[in-house]
Amino acid sequence: MSRWTRLRQWRPSRLGLKLFVAILSVNVAIAASVFLAVSYSIDRGFLEYLNQAQERRATLLADGLITRWETQGDWAWLEASPDRWPYIVRFELGQEHRDRPSPLGEAEDFALRDSKGDYVVPPADAPRGSMGWRWLTLYSDMTPSGQREAIGALGFRPPQEMMERMESRFLERQQRNLVLIVISLGLASLLLAGGLSWWLGRRTRALAGATLRLTEGDYHTRLPERGKDELSRLARDFNVLAATLEASREARARWVSDTAHELRTPLAVLRGEIEAMQDGIRPLNQENLSSLAQEVAQLERLVADLRLLSQSDAGALDIQLAPMNLSESLESRLNDADRWLEESGLTLTTALADDVMIRGDAQRLRQLWSNLLDNSCAYTQPPGKLSVSLICERGDAVITWQDSAPGVPEEELSRLTERLYRVEGSRNRASGGSGLGLSIASALVTAHGGTLTPSASALGGLTWTLRLPLLTAS
Repeated sequence: MSRWTRLRQWRPSRLGLKLFVAILSVNVAIAASVFLAVSYSIDRGFLEYLNQAQERRATLLADGLITRWETQGDWAWLEASPDRWPYIVRFELGQEHRDRPSPLGEAEDFALRDSKGDYVVPPADAPRGSMGWRWLTLYSDMTPSGQREAIGALGFRPPQEMMERMESRFLERQQRNLVLIVISLGLASLLLAGGLSWWLGRRTRALAGATLRLTEGDYHTRLPERGKDELSRLARDFNVLAATLEASREARARWVSDTAHELRTPLAVLRGEIEAMQDGIRPLNQENLSSLAQEVAQLERLVADLRLLSQSDAGALDIQLAPMNLSESLESRLNDADRWLEESGLTLTTALADDVMIRGDAQRLRQLWSNLLDNSCAYTQPPGKLSVSLICERGDAVITWQDSAPGVPEEELSRLTERLYRVEGSRNRASGGSGLGLSIASALVTAHGGTLTPSASALGGLTWTLRLPLLTAS
């Protein structure tokens, strides 16, 4: 393998690059959507939650301050010691044991005014005053007048104001987290898209290369079948296609060679006999002319058979289907073949059901019976037996055609209907016909919508099982 070939194998395919961009884009879009959703949640839901939480803290602190005022009678104790304010806030809010107070419970977020409106504890951002703050009036029943009076007001910074203080720190943290999320997703996308693009690109590149070799005529090309996914099924289908094309090419080459051989034999005989007559070796008489006529007739039959098979392949076989009695057609042809069977040394036994009706072509079916008879007479050793039966079974007319020895090896059964095929593998016409009879028989049965299946015979020879649809079934 060259260096350039190795580099091409590791180069990402276009499909892999598209997959990488798609995964990366989706992950970045998800990260951005999550960030926007979190930001919206903070702006809406979280801010409302902070408002409610801050109001509860203010109410809790107000109750504590009222109790302390009722104990002291005024706010002078707090004005004298303002440094006690942070401890009071933390104590009343239950944060005295915490190392770090809650961001919403810091002393600087609260302010206190007396009943005259003067600041007891001024706001932390004194230059701005208490603009935007919310105030909660403090009432007590333990006043000098003995009536419920306002003793002051507790101010608290609303969450919107606190968010301004927290915004820079919060946004900085969120941006840092978002960067980490995007980087993590980017790395995950790189790993995922890189792995997928390499895996998918390698398999699709192998498929593309194998397809190219197939189009160039290399039908020996095969793809490895790994896994059970769609690509594995595609590789399996590709291998089936390649095997089919390879078998078709071999069959076509064998077909051309065998056809040429079949045509060459009678032509060679004709040429030899004509040359012998021209040289005066054989006289030009009726007997020698009859020999020439036989060879011409053999050529005509072969050409006619080839034409019939070509028409069958093209779906243009001349066949006229009409209701007919299959029993009478078969019985008539077998009766006409008595002398033929007797000369071949075969004994015929039949068991035919009466009046079996199908849609068929009488002339083509007679040709079918003749081809089967010719095959049995040519290959069955005398004295032999031929048994033919006809029954109706599940909407089909079933014909069982079996003869005696010799039989056919099981591995050869599936090839019997191949054109110009003989079991013994020779092209000697003395041992049989042209090798097209069974191919024509199979084509005729198929044209009638039936099946022709070979199997071993109980008589020691070969069994042909024909199934043709009954007229009632069709």
